[in-house]
Amino acid sequence: MDRRAFLASTAAAAAVASLPWRSANGEDGWRSFEVTTRVDIQRPSGVSRAWIPLPLAGSNEWHRDQGDAWSGNAARAEVMRDPKYGVEMLYVEWAAAQGTPYVEVTSRFATRDRAVDLSRPGSGAARLSDAEVKFFTAPTELIPTDGIVRETAESAVKGSRTDLQKARALYEWIVDNSFRDPKVRGCGWGDIKAMLESKNLGGKCGDLNALFVGLARSVGVPARDVYGIRVAPSAHGYKSLGAGSPVISKAQHCRAEFFAAGIGWVPVDPADVRKVVLEEPPGNLAMGDPKVVAARQRLFGSWEMNWLAYNTGHDLALPHSRGPKLPYLMYPNGETGGERLDQLEPDAFKYAITARELKA
Repeated sequence: MDRRAFLASTAAAAAVASLPWRSANGEDGWRSFEVTTRVDIQRPSGVSRAWIPLPLAGSNEWHRDQGDAWSGNAARAEVMRDPKYGVEMLYVEWAAAQGTPYVEVTSRFATRDRAVDLSRPGSGAARLSDAEVKFFTAPTELIPTDGIVRETAESAVKGSRTDLQKARALYEWIVDNSFRDPKVRGCGWGDIKAMLESKNLGGKCGDLNALFVGLARSVGVPARDVYGIRVAPSAHGYKSLGAGSPVISKAQHCRAEFFAAGIGWVPVDPADVRKVVLEEPPGNLAMGDPKVVAARQRLFGSWEMNWLAYNTGHDLALPHSRGPKLPYLMYPNGETGGERLDQLEPDAFKYAITARELKA
């Protein structure tokens, strides 16, 4: 089927079930999921707008997009794409005095656990072009690659020669020196320069994995954040690393990747190691706890794919909005009367995200 199959009628909700989406359960470890995002503008004033992230487009060895559908009372709805990073979103617009604005978006996708064989570094043909290396080592507004960022990275990777060795050293440095801070709102915004200057390396995934990306880029290792949301419990015995219920409105989670010549893109997640330390029952585990040791080993080179990937974008200007740029698009966003709504307050905004696994 086409990349985007959208339904814009009042019958859309009923039609979702009949769309010819494939179910990949049981095929070489593939699992299929459906995620539904409902957005309501509760107190509209003038023109209202919403921007809803859509699943990573296309297919790769660990993720397959299987289409989307929407229903609601919007005057306008269309898929829009960020020109720099290819971030895809549903842009929705309601005219003034149109009633109570709402939209519901249903996305289906398939995933399977991802693991990279690091035992033979450099033996493959995977390479990035010079332009791609430049792109994935460039700074962003909140992820600089000079000054204290580069100084910190150079100290951490001292003695490392290959990209794989440098990435491993940075991963271990972050796990050893950072901590998960439950007081941080949402996933954190990833202002890594401020983190390093303050010597406060506490944060959440948007901070700690951004720190990995920035440190890697500063020493010439291509790296990127991947933004998404958890959709199911962990099958590997970690309560802290999965969605605890079908309601996933606050289950957003970003991950990271680096590129190693001859191997390709390698998944990592130092932030989730620190999440295991803080949150895995009974809580505040020691670094030598078997669950922490296992997570630390697993999360350099693999991801459990109970998670939907959205995009890899930074510094996003939302189309048709005069509001500030976003560090990333991982939450639904909205505005009414020219005022941006708080994306981190789903109950006040209001939006709800639910997930279910599709059986073969």
